[in-house]
Amino acid sequence: MNATLNLPEVEENGLTASQVRACEESGQTNAVKSATSRSVLDIVRANVFTLFNGIIFAAMVLVLITGSWKDAVFGFVILINTGIGIVTELKAKRTLDRLSILVASDYVVRRDGENTEVPSRDIVLGDLLWIRSGEQVPADAQVLSSYGLELDESMLTGESRTVRKEDGDQVYSGSTAVSGVALARVNAVGEHSYAATLTAQAKVYKKTVSDLNKGINTILKFMTFLVVPLCVLLVWSQMRTVGGWNAAIASGEWRQAIVSAVAGVVGMIPEGLVLLTSLNFAVAAMRLARKNTLVQELESVETLARVDCLNLDKTGTITDGGIMFDRLVMLERMDGDDRVESAATQALYDLSNEEQPNGTGQAVLDGLGERGYHAGPVRARVPFSSARKWSAIVTPAAAAETAADREPPTIWYMGAPEVMLSALSGEHGDVLEAVNDYANSGNRVLLIARATLIRKSDGDAATDSSWFTQSPELLPDAEPVALVLCSERVRDDAQPTLAWFRDQGVRCRIISGDNPVTVGAIAAKVRLTGDREPHAIDARTLPQDINELARVLENVDVIGRVLPDQKKAIVQALHTSDHVVAMTGDGVNDSLAIKEADLGIAMGNAAPATKAVAQVVLVDSKFSHLPDVVARGRQVMANMERVASLFLVKTVYSALISLGVVLTAIPFPYLPRHITYVGALTIGMPAFILALAPNTRRYIPGFLRRVVHFALPGGVAIALSVLLSSWLLPDVMGWDVNNAADLSALRTTCAIIVFVLGVFMLARVAQPLNSWRGVLVAVFAAAGVIGMFIPFVARFFDLHLPTGRVLIATVAALLISTVLFAVCHVILASVTRIFPHIKPTRQS
Repeated sequence: MNATLNLPEVEENGLTASQVRACEESGQTNAVKSATSRSVLDIVRANVFTLFNGIIFAAMVLVLITGSWKDAVFGFVILINTGIGIVTELKAKRTLDRLSILVASDYVVRRDGENTEVPSRDIVLGDLLWIRSGEQVPADAQVLSSYGLELDESMLTGESRTVRKEDGDQVYSGSTAVSGVALARVNAVGEHSYAATLTAQAKVYKKTVSDLNKGINTILKFMTFLVVPLCVLLVWSQMRTVGGWNAAIASGEWRQAIVSAVAGVVGMIPEGLVLLTSLNFAVAAMRLARKNTLVQELESVETLARVDCLNLDKTGTITDGGIMFDRLVMLERMDGDDRVESAATQALYDLSNEEQPNGTGQAVLDGLGERGYHAGPVRARVPFSSARKWSAIVTPAAAAETAADREPPTIWYMGAPEVMLSALSGEHGDVLEAVNDYANSGNRVLLIARATLIRKSDGDAATDSSWFTQSPELLPDAEPVALVLCSERVRDDAQPTLAWFRDQGVRCRIISGDNPVTVGAIAAKVRLTGDREPHAIDARTLPQDINELARVLENVDVIGRVLPDQKKAIVQALHTSDHVVAMTGDGVNDSLAIKEADLGIAMGNAAPATKAVAQVVLVDSKFSHLPDVVARGRQVMANMERVASLFLVKTVYSALISLGVVLTAIPFPYLPRHITYVGALTIGMPAFILALAPNTRRYIPGFLRRVVHFALPGGVAIALSVLLSSWLLPDVMGWDVNNAADLSALRTTCAIIVFVLGVFMLARVAQPLNSWRGVLVAVFAAAGVIGMFIPFVARFFDLHLPTGRVLIATVAALLISTVLFAVCHVILASVTRIFPHIKPTRQS
């Protein structure tokens, strides 16, 4: 099996079959229960069992008991609202679960002296595990024998540089082998592994806090305390209007009394606002999904609108995690010699062309390969070693006519500049200074040097290079030739995306596990702070106190050498300064901070644990989607604030009318179906259209206070108009409210008053009206009138066209109502001038 798996021969035998069975029986296996997203039950429970659904359901049951199913149509709001939330979040769950499914991969373990492949979950504690290039380490282990193993640990540490592992080194689950191979003994499995321990805190589900939903719930909680006693009083007052309890029960009038009471209760509940919120969140989520942006929680759409601070993980967000070969810089002493430059470039390609090149070597091969370079003749090779910090090749001598003219073979070295220069004879301060300058600019720098291969024994030109490969050394007389500059690949969309956030007033910071100098150089390259030089600091210098940390962060743009717990602390510190924080990331090391942030954004290639705790997942890992994400959230919230006042108007006038009905013991002035008809045409449908209009204004907390100040005068005006009509018209017109026909005429007049004043409110909210908004108001106003002429609609909603004296009374009542409407708004304007801190919601 060794030959099939192409693994080195080793003497270790590994666990026996009986030892493996014992580990399995004691639960010491690598099986991990890891939820990738919220469960179906959690999603259904969160959307069904809400305060809003409870109130509406109770009111609907009361109406259905009376047998008046037409007046219970408002109950469909529960089904629609709940269905939207469940379907949208289940769709997000399915997408996330598909993203989180890892490629089924088997790993090679050594048991009973044989190499065998087993699934990750079947690895047990104490197993001898082969870690091969391209594999993700499945469990924590200690390296026994390393054959050039190099790991990418960025998922765990945020450090993008690959790490060479030697015998005795510890490797952690979640890291990825990029080159080499190693035999390691597993010392932690399953829930006890490093990655599982790091993400344990992130597994607890945290509900997104929605300022809009919080405002709506505040209204609902207030209404809960108000509705129950008011509903009882309404039922009592309506029973009195039909002759008392005994008469009402004997005649069956109790049914109408219950329906009238529910009309007041339902009107006070902004069910349309709850429904519209869910609809708009769902529409935003679907629009973002078309741009490969997955919204896991509908409420997170609102958070998008409030973000004023964006913490960016460098690797995977600003950079794509790969290394890019930039250029070969000839040292000053060699500059201008085209022949040497050509030879050095070819040598660079050949030095990188190892059997299993590391990330830097592969970047060089890709970069030079695009320029037409390919493998040249190499007589001997010394692979890169983390102990030596350099690699070497021996190239054959150039052809010559005679042996005397033939030059000896050349040794080309490539490696860490500091290590190589310290071993060379002579002064190389200028080279080291150049290395430091390039490194401080965010480059990864390697040094190329050359020497002539001379046989040690007799000093003759060597034709045999075997001695060099058997005992490789860095010859002191080697001459520095050039510097190799590599850098992380910066995403093409990083700079324009950051510019968009600057223009929108969102403060961006880069938080990384890399060297702060390197990260700062990349931040400058992508113009993180525009024309200003970004201020970078080392996370090891950050204060422990959260409040002190918050003060430090105000003047910091880049933070390097950050540990996972520090990322979380940075988010907490920003919260103390009342910032709304979004955090991006792709590694397990980012999961704690992503969970702590107001809005967690994970890349599509992120670790499953990271995607599970994020509210938003960029499926194709494109940073450029973030402006769309934020802009969509701003559109929803700015427009929701615009139209929320329409729904609050209904809440205000319903509460005041109900109170007036209870105090004066009059029949309720309209039916539930009336308010359903009027609300749909003056609030629900137009509000949904207005909420889809473009708007990129950043949302500012305080939604409830602003919409109440805007809605209060309209609600008071409508309530006074309806109550005055209910009190005065029976006396003026000689109507008997105990007569069904006269009560129907009164209710028709009141419903028309509510409709007309509702159109006025719609016109105020839709301003300016010199565009499609004016057409919108006109269309719905006309629809309300036309509906009264359609027999089916008129019968279903119990609408009657006023004629004769009723028409005159209705027109007069409308004129008085219009004056009241204008007076109430003038009074509010005066209050705003006297108390400037009271500002209505901004409509632009």
